[in-house]
Amino acid sequence: MHTDNYHNNYQTLWTQCLTVINDIVPDAAFNTWFKPIIPLSYESESNKFTIQVPSQFFYEYLEEKYVNVLKVTIDRVIGAGTILNYRVMVDRSTGGTVDYPAENGSMAVPKITPVGANKAPLSFPQPAPQDLDSQLNPKYNFANYFEGKSNQFVRVAGESVALNPGKTTFNPLLIFGPSGVGKTHLCHAIGTRIRELHPEKRVLYVSAHLFRVQFTDAVRKNTINDFLYFYQNLDVLILDDIQELIGQDKTQLTYFHIFNHLHQLNKQLILTSDKSPGNMLGMEERLITRLRWGLIAELARPDLELRKKILKSKINHDGITISDEVIDFIADYVTDSVRDLEGILVSLVANSVINNREIDLALAKRVISQAVRLEKKQISIQSIQEIVCNYFNMEQSALQQNSRKREIVQARQITMYLSKKYTECSLSHIGKVIGQKDHATVLHACKTIKDQIEISKSFRSAVEEIEGKLK
Repeated sequence: MHTDNYHNNYQTLWTQCLTVINDIVPDAAFNTWFKPIIPLSYESESNKFTIQVPSQFFYEYLEEKYVNVLKVTIDRVIGAGTILNYRVMVDRSTGGTVDYPAENGSMAVPKITPVGANKAPLSFPQPAPQDLDSQLNPKYNFANYFEGKSNQFVRVAGESVALNPGKTTFNPLLIFGPSGVGKTHLCHAIGTRIRELHPEKRVLYVSAHLFRVQFTDAVRKNTINDFLYFYQNLDVLILDDIQELIGQDKTQLTYFHIFNHLHQLNKQLILTSDKSPGNMLGMEERLITRLRWGLIAELARPDLELRKKILKSKINHDGITISDEVIDFIADYVTDSVRDLEGILVSLVANSVINNREIDLALAKRVISQAVRLEKKQISIQSIQEIVCNYFNMEQSALQQNSRKREIVQARQITMYLSKKYTECSLSHIGKVIGQKDHATVLHACKTIKDQIEISKSFRSAVEEIEGKLK
């Protein structure tokens, strides 16, 4: 049992640590992530300092973002070589805890080091496949890449590529879609699966930005042959955000030659972009042509059910408790991207810890209104399409078809009518998003739906039911 003096000793040490940390990190971060920490003990014999944190999520966040701040500060205040130990509260009702040493056993996201960062710049050695730093983050895998209507096709394509890299018609595989919908996650999942199934393959993930920086440095240092040799000897090349090469003519030309070389040898090429090839103005036409050789797959914004899956998984992983009512509210309001969903959860947990209160609907409304700047539910064409298609039990892709089937035409017209009523989008934009129609078609659709609402009570009730799901 500790004496009062011993208790005061580790309390005093932690107070001194907080003083140092407060000078290093912003006030908001200090209040959120350091104030709730409770010092538990300092064992001079083993030189171990133990702190208690309120949840698994809290521990992982500290390990990912602030472990260096903690280690440096504790070494400075207590002494070099002090061992930092976390005690994580895993069950508040029973007081159950689990201990983790800092930087050991952490589930935090592994840091990705750019190619060549810790060695002579751009020497581009050729290590054995098992020694090549693939730059893949194993946190992003198929096990936690949840499937919904919006990503089902892309996921199946990705798994097919992983099973037989370079041997399917999906070469290259180009995945495009708006920011935050999971393109990078899918790339890492494909690459990680390839490494598991084909350990002899040389796999590399690289962002287009880093590729451009490496190429520029190789030209400056006269190591361009080493650069090309390195890339042309890969079995799988994953290039993220290829749109960043737009306007970079020399870099595009170099990638073009690497692409040709790898493709001719039946090596797998995987790319992502925030736009389709047809919208990549400023990209070499011959490169665009090659991107069309394989599969171009669109990754849409997550649908409602997928958003709920993602939220529930993240909540279970982080060991926090949130009611279905709050989950439904978040999924209804935060619709644009997976990244936004994760950001809202971080904000909710931080607010919950700071204010020592449960995550309830009132807190969710306050956090979402601040973080996403929502005063009322944002209704988008995408969300309208989701709800209309769910109501009629049809795939969203049906709205994009030129089918004249009565039920598809009716669903498309209702979607156009509600898009005009509830969004500020122009008729031209609405038509373009919904089936590549012109503004006259949208105008006709709106008039048709208005007329039917006036003459048919059952039709009016159906439209009102759909509207109720939007609000």
